[in-house]
Amino acid sequence: MVDTLGVAVVGFGWMGRVHTQAYARLPHHYPQLPLRPELVTVAEEVPGRAEQAAEQFGFASATRDWREVAGDPCVRAVSITAPNFLHREIGVAMAEAGKHIWIEKPVGLTADDARAVADAVAKAGVQGAVGFNYRNAPAVETARELIASGELGTVTHARIRLFSDYAAHPEGALTWRYERERGGSGVLGDLASHGADLARFLLGDIASLTADTAIFVPERARPTGATAGHSRATGGELGPVENEDYVSALLRFASGARGVLEACRVSVGEQNTYGFEVHGTKGAVFWDFRRMNELGISRGTAYQDQPVSTVYVGPGHGEFAAFQPGAANAMGYDDLKVIEAYRFLRSIAEGTPHGATLSDAVHSAVVLDAMARSAKSGAWVTVDARG
Repeated sequence: MVDTLGVAVVGFGWMGRVHTQAYARLPHHYPQLPLRPELVTVAEEVPGRAEQAAEQFGFASATRDWREVAGDPCVRAVSITAPNFLHREIGVAMAEAGKHIWIEKPVGLTADDARAVADAVAKAGVQGAVGFNYRNAPAVETARELIASGELGTVTHARIRLFSDYAAHPEGALTWRYERERGGSGVLGDLASHGADLARFLLGDIASLTADTAIFVPERARPTGATAGHSRATGGELGPVENEDYVSALLRFASGARGVLEACRVSVGEQNTYGFEVHGTKGAVFWDFRRMNELGISRGTAYQDQPVSTVYVGPGHGEFAAFQPGAANAMGYDDLKVIEAYRFLRSIAEGTPHGATLSDAVHSAVVLDAMARSAKSGAWVTVDARG
């Protein structure tokens, strides 16, 4: 027996579209799921955008006011893909209204924001999923299993990188992303949040860190109209970029391992250059998002001159089998969001969390706050493992 689950999407930029498409694809990849999403409402404040989304994707209704979603009894689950500064208000309101929420990272501007949403979800007894999509890649889950099994020996050090050029153009519009009050900590929340989650997902809690940040493009032109994604603006009034273009951090894990986490949004020549290298006393594992379905693995007893083999993940790894029949048939970014949607709805159906939760968001936010404090003080900062 398949039950219908009324869903809404709040905020319809690129990520709102990705969530919507993920819901639509769930019956194709997970026919055994006892819940089938029904697109009830889309909310977006930009005039005309919600109506256009409803017509294109089949939502039953559209609104410019997300509060109407909270009051709609037909909506049981909500995707929150609005800008960061709205995460706390919308997330808390939806949880208090009894809606399950799938919210994009970083869940607000600070750890306090993430905690507020997590507390509201726990108090309401609803499920809360978070958009840490890179941990859903079958290759990443396989790397985690290799590390946990001890096949690499004791982990000694790791490097996590998230480089992009989405803000590299000097004509990039001064949108909310570059404002401290609405965009928070810049590249920390946008990219390093993923890095903090991957670090903990793979290697456990970070005990302490020291960080450095920089703004490389200090001014941008204010847009004259509504924007979507990473728009350009020319001729407008110049305003200051208030948050970080770049962050690097040295990490000390609770296990004793050391790490480096580096993220930048203005890296010319880099397009979604995300990945990690994890080294142990007996081997190493390497992953690059641009070759998402491959792992470089070195293991054995040679230690010196030990080769690295390329492994193509297949149906026996993670959720790969839901998408492709054999190894080296590529999965893509949107597939990771389908996995997220599946785990969100499975959590609702079973009443037990699956996938990244609000607790994971809080842990990531605590690390980001520690980076910001360290960058300001120039000192090592202890990270609260309790979140």
